Amino acid sequence: MKAATYVSAGVLELTEKEKPHVIKPTDAVVRMVKSTICGTDLHILGGDVPACKPGTTLGHEAIGIVEEVGDAVNNFKVGDKVIVSCVTACNTCYYCKNQLPSHCEDGGWILGHLIEGTQAEYIHIPHADGSLYHAPESVSDEALVMLSDILPTSYEIGVQPSHVKPGDTVCIVGAGPIGLAALLTVQFYSPSRIIMVDLSESRLEASKEFGATDTVLSTTTEEVKAKIDELTGGRGVDIVFECVGYPATFDICQKVVSIGGHISNVGVHGKPVEFDLQDLWIKNITLSTGLVNANTTEMLLEVLKSGKIDATKLVTHHFKLSEIQEAYKVFKAAEENHTLKVIIENDLS
Repeated sequence: MKAATYVSAGVLELTEKEKPHVIKPTDAVVRMVKSTICGTDLHILGGDVPACKPGTTLGHEAIGIVEEVGDAVNNFKVGDKVIVSCVTACNTCYYCKNQLPSHCEDGGWILGHLIEGTQAEYIHIPHADGSLYHAPESVSDEALVMLSDILPTSYEIGVQPSHVKPGDTVCIVGAGPIGLAALLTVQFYSPSRIIMVDLSESRLEASKEFGATDTVLSTTTEEVKAKIDELTGGRGVDIVFECVGYPATFDICQKVVSIGGHISNVGVHGKPVEFDLQDLWIKNITLSTGLVNANTTEMLLEVLKSGKIDATKLVTHHFKLSEIQEAYKVFKAAEENHTLKVIIENDLS
C-alpha cells in the first residue's frame, strides 16, 4: 500500500509499505476513506517531536471501512464504517478506568506518532473496541472526520474545564481549526460575547461566520489587551482559550483574563512560557490544560446528527491521497491559501 511517510525533518514522501494485518485478537484493520492533516503533523514534519521516528506514517484523524477484525473485537465487524479516534484506548488500564485514556498504558496518542498513522490506504488499529466509533450515514464524511480530534479536543480541553456559563465573555486566541472548533462548541453555553484574536484577517473573517461577535487582529500583546479592555469596559474576559501554542499567544491570555477568570490552554507548546504568577496569584484565576481523552466523541456525534452545528464549515480544501505532498504545502501556507482543514480522500484503494 501507499502511505504518507515522515522521512526526515521537512521531508514527506508517499512510500510503499506492507498492508497491515491483525496481530492481536483485539485489533482491527481499517481501509481509509478520508483523513486530514493536523497542525501536530506539521510539528512532526518539522522535526519538533523526537518521539516520532523517521519512517512513520503520519496522521491521527480519519474515517474508514473495517477490513479485518480480531477474534476478541466485539463492537465492530468487517464492512462497518467507522470514525478513527486520535486516542487509542485499551479500556482496562488504570488511566482508562479513571477517564484518562489519553494516558492509556498501551495507547493514548500513538497513531501517526509512535505507530503508523491514518494518511495511508490502510491502518492497523490496536484496541479496536476502545478506539473506533460507528459512523452514521446521516452525517457527512467531512463532518465525521472532525470528530477524530479537533471537536473533542476543543470541547474537552477548552470548553469543559472553563465552566463557561450563559452571559460570559469569552476570548479565543487563535482562529485556526482548533480555535474555530472551540468557537463552535462554546456556543452550547450561550456566552454573551466571543472575541477572536488572530494574525490572519481571512481567519478572523471566517470566525464571524462561525459565530464570533468581535475580532481583534493580533499585533503586540499591549495593543491586543487595550482593544479587549475597550470591548469589556476594562474588566477583561471571563474565559480565554489559548489555541495556538506559542509563548506570545499564552502571554495574551494571561494579560486579558479577568479577576476570577479562567485560562484554558488548548495549544500544543514546544517552548517554555513566562507565567506571571506574581500578578495572577491575587486575581483568583484558574488555569487548565491537557491532552484530549475523546470521551465526549459520542456526545458530539449526537450534536452533529441533530444539526446543531455544521462541522463541514471547517473544511476548505480537498485532495486525493495521491496528492498528499501538495496537501501539506497548502495546509502549511494557511494564510496564503485561506486554509482551515483539508480533506484527504483515499483514491488508491
